[in-house]
Amino acid sequence: MLKDKVAIVTGASSGIGYATALSLAKAGAKVAIAARRTQRLEELQKEITKNGAECIVVPCDVTKRKDCQALIDATIKKWNKIDILINNAGIMPLSFVKNLKVDEWEQMVDVNIKGVLFCTAAAVSHMISQNSGHIVNISSIAGRVVFPSGSVYCATKYAVRAFSEGLRQELSARNKIRVTTIEPGIVATELTNTITDKSLEAFVKQSKEIEALQAEDIANSIMFALESPLHMNVNEITIRPTTQER
Repeated sequence: MLKDKVAIVTGASSGIGYATALSLAKAGAKVAIAARRTQRLEELQKEITKNGAECIVVPCDVTKRKDCQALIDATIKKWNKIDILINNAGIMPLSFVKNLKVDEWEQMVDVNIKGVLFCTAAAVSHMISQNSGHIVNISSIAGRVVFPSGSVYCATKYAVRAFSEGLRQELSARNKIRVTTIEPGIVATELTNTITDKSLEAFVKQSKEIEALQAEDIANSIMFALESPLHMNVNEITIRPTTQER
């Protein structure tokens, strides 16, 4: 079903983005992979192309609107369409509000919210003109459950969920553009590496003791939504480790 579809994956240099790009390529899609770490992208490109799939590397900082536009432009120039946009890039520098890590708050807003907005803005007109497309936004269980130290992170993920639902209402019935929000619980990725608040060291250690989801588990849930029949719009998928309570 995805053979020769054109997909874009942001945050593709590791974790969920890396696994999703591989899954898309194995399903026959042509994939534009984007992130800041181009060396990691080039390694992924080699893995994709050795399996016979087409792939382009586009360096992209999603906090920069011009980078997001350049990503979409490069994809259109190469394949002349965009069928799938996976807004996956995200960071999670958790901290207690009282510690006033305002620079980190701003960074989360820029990556987690603005990055989704900028990439969607650059891609959506192409999907509307095609009268088809699928936008997948990676939110989090934190877009449903708020917890201490997660005030700003949760706020960004609530925003992604709200934006996704607004997109669905605007675009699905009128333009046949499906919208899916993926809400993972704890996943074994590099996400906790961005936490600088020393008071959260015990929290990070505890989270690593849970049998976490793997990036491939999230990629599989994305593929389920993408490969569902066109009359079916998988709006939200919440996926937690079996042992995660909240």
